[in-house]
Amino acid sequence: MAVLAGLVVLWPGGAPPHERTGVGFDRQTQQATVTKVESVSCSSVNASGDTPTGDTSTAEGSSAQQQANGTCKKATIRVDTGKDKGRTFTEIVQPDQSRQLHEGEKVVVAYEPSAPKDLQYSVTDVNRRVPLGVLAAIFAVAVVVVGRLRGVMALISLAISFLVLNFFVLPAILQGSNPLVVAVVGSSAIMLIALYLCHGLSARTSVAVLGTLISLLLIGFLGSWFVDWAALTGNTDDNTGLIHGLYPSIDMSGLLLAGIIIGSLGVLDDVTVTQTSAVWELHEANPSMGWRGLYRAGIRIGRDHIASVVNTLVLAYAGAALPLLLLFSIAQSSVGTVANSELVAEEIVRTLVGSIGLVASVPVTTALAALVVAADRPESGTAPRPAAPDAVPGATPSGTEGSAPQATRGGRGRRRKR
Repeated sequence: MAVLAGLVVLWPGGAPPHERTGVGFDRQTQQATVTKVESVSCSSVNASGDTPTGDTSTAEGSSAQQQANGTCKKATIRVDTGKDKGRTFTEIVQPDQSRQLHEGEKVVVAYEPSAPKDLQYSVTDVNRRVPLGVLAAIFAVAVVVVGRLRGVMALISLAISFLVLNFFVLPAILQGSNPLVVAVVGSSAIMLIALYLCHGLSARTSVAVLGTLISLLLIGFLGSWFVDWAALTGNTDDNTGLIHGLYPSIDMSGLLLAGIIIGSLGVLDDVTVTQTSAVWELHEANPSMGWRGLYRAGIRIGRDHIASVVNTLVLAYAGAALPLLLLFSIAQSSVGTVANSELVAEEIVRTLVGSIGLVASVPVTTALAALVVAADRPESGTAPRPAAPDAVPGATPSGTEGSAPQATRGGRGRRRKR
C-alpha cells in the first residue's frame, strides 16, 4: 500500500521536453549503411580539405606525418531513416582510427540541421542491434530451458523492471522529484513485482521482501550519510555534466544515491531469497528444530554467501572502472591519491555501502525466516518428543524381528499417527 501510494504521488506523466543540444547522447540520430569504401591517399585528402571522421585535431609530430603519408579510406554512407532517407554523403577514415568502416556495414549517423548541407551528417557509431538481439534471444532461451515456468516469470519481471525504470524512475527524477525517494519507491515496486511474480504469494516470499526492504532502507541511510560526509557531488564526467546543464534542478548527489540503491537491489534479491529458502529447507529436513537452531544453521550458510557476494560486487565495480584505474596506473599515482579522487571515491562509497547492506541482509532475513517458520510449527516452543518405546532396532511395526530400516520407518509412522 505504501509503495502504491508513493507511485501515485510521484508519478511523473512523462519526461519534460527540451531543446536538443547536439552534444553527446542529445544528438538527432538516424540509421545508415556504408555502401562503398575505397582507398585514397591521406596527403591528397588533407590537401583537398576533406574532413576525416573522428577527432584528428590533436594529431601532431610523427603521428600526423604517418597519417599524411598513409592510405585513408573514403566511405560513402546512405541514410536509411528519417526525412533524408536515401541521401548519401562521404567520410574519410584515417588509418589509425579505432573504428574502421566496411562496405555493407550498418552504422548510426548524427544529424545537425544547422550545419552546412554537406556536413549535416556524420558517422557516430556502429549499429549493434542484430548482435545484441541475438544475444538477448540466447539469454531468454537459456533462462526458459533451465528455469521453465520460473524462468518465464523471471523474464516477465525483468521486462516490468525496465518499464518501471523507463516510465517512473527516470521521468520522475527529470521532473525534479527527490532522486533518493524516487529510487526507494521504484526499487520497492520492482522488488515486490519480481519476487512475488517469480516465487509466488507466500510467507516465504514475504520474508524475503521484508529482508530486502530493510536492507534497502539501510543502504539509503548509509549512502545519504557518507555521500554528504565525503562531499561527493555526483557530477564527475561528461554525461553527468550534460544532465546538470540540461536540468540544473536535479540533485546530482541524490542521483548518485539513487544509483547506489538501484544497483544493490538485484544482488539483495538474490541474498534474501537464498537465505529464506535455506531456512525453509532446514525446517523441512528437521521440523523439530526451533528458531534458534534454524537461525544458527541458516547464518552458517549465509557466511559463505556473504563472502562470495561481496567479492562479486567489488570485482563488478572494479571491472566497470578498469579504464579509469589504468589511467591512474599509467600516471603512477599512489593508492591514497587514487582513492581520494572523486571518480574513485564514488565507486568506493557505492561498493562499500552496497556491501554493508548485503552483509546486513543475511542476519536480518535469516532471523525473520527462522521466527516465521518456528511460529508456524504446530509444536512451537516445545521440546522434541522422545523416541517411541517400540521403535527399537530389529523390531518391525508389528513387533516381529526385521531389518533396522524397517523398524525405524515403523516407529516414525506410529509417532506421526499419535
